[in-house]
Amino acid sequence: MPTVVLPARALVSVSGPDAEHLLQSILTTDLAALPEGVARPGALLTPQGKILFDFLVSRDGADGFLLECRGEIADDFMRRLMLYKLRAKLTISKRNESLVAVSWTDETSTSQPDSTPCETDSTGRRDARFPESLRVVRRPLAQGEADTDLSAWTALRIAHGVAESGSDYALADAFPHDVLLDQNGGVGLRKGCYVGQEVVSRMHHRGTARRRVLIAEADADLAEAGTPVLAQGRPAGALGSVLGAKGLAVVRIDKVKAAMDAGEPVTAGGVALRLSIPPGMGFAFPDGSAGEDA
Repeated sequence: MPTVVLPARALVSVSGPDAEHLLQSILTTDLAALPEGVARPGALLTPQGKILFDFLVSRDGADGFLLECRGEIADDFMRRLMLYKLRAKLTISKRNESLVAVSWTDETSTSQPDSTPCETDSTGRRDARFPESLRVVRRPLAQGEADTDLSAWTALRIAHGVAESGSDYALADAFPHDVLLDQNGGVGLRKGCYVGQEVVSRMHHRGTARRRVLIAEADADLAEAGTPVLAQGRPAGALGSVLGAKGLAVVRIDKVKAAMDAGEPVTAGGVALRLSIPPGMGFAFPDGSAGEDA
C-alpha cells in the first residue's frame, strides 16, 4: 500500500451544536448523507456559482467537521466561514497539523491488504473521490512517513480524473460541474439551498455543463500545466496536472468533440492529445459517445 505525504495542507475544524446546520446551508456537499470515516469533496461558492474554496470534508466527533484544504487558502477560508457564523453556536479553528498522509491499494497488486489505516486508525478517512475498491485513505500527521514520492499521487489523480484547485484550475474561475464535483459527491443535488445553489441546479437540470475534466494522453511529454488546449485552432481549455505523457485537462467537451468529428487534432503546446472521459463518470461527449478518445 503506497503512502504519500502531502505538504502544506490545512485542517479547519468547525464544531458545536450548530455546525452541521450552518455548513449544510452554505457548502455544496450534502452533510446529511456524509457517513463517519469518509472525506467527501466540496466547495464554498460565490453567489454566481463559481468555486471560491475547495476542500474535503469529514465528520469529527458528535458535532464537528474537519475541512481539509490547501494551506495557502486556509486563513481566507476561515475568514469567509466566520462571515456566515453570526450567532451560531460553533467554533472555527485551525488544527496544528500541516501534513496529510494518503495511502491506497496498489492497482497493480493482485492481493488486497487485510486492513487499511481507516480500519486501524481513527484519524483515517476514505477519500470518496476515488473508487471504494482503491481504498484511498487520508490521515493528518505531524511528521512525514512517505514511502512513495508525490508523482505517484499525481498519477493516481490523473488516472481517475481528480482535479484540485491550484494544480488544475484557479479558484473563482470554475463551476462545480467543470471539475466533476457533480460526479464525485461534491455537490448535493437533492439538498436544500446553499450559496450559489440556484446556478448549479440550473446548470445541472438544463444539461448546460460543457466544460469538463478529461484525461489527456500523448505520444510525447505534455507541456506544463496552464498550457492552452486548442481545438480546430481555437482555445478550448487548458492543461492541469501533468506527469510525462499523461495529464488532466479542463476543456469544453463540445469543442474537442467537434474537432474529433472533423478529423482535426486537439493540441497543447504543439503536441497532439488524446482526450478521454475519466472512468465511472455519468456524462458523455455531446453525441453520447462517452469514453471514446478525442
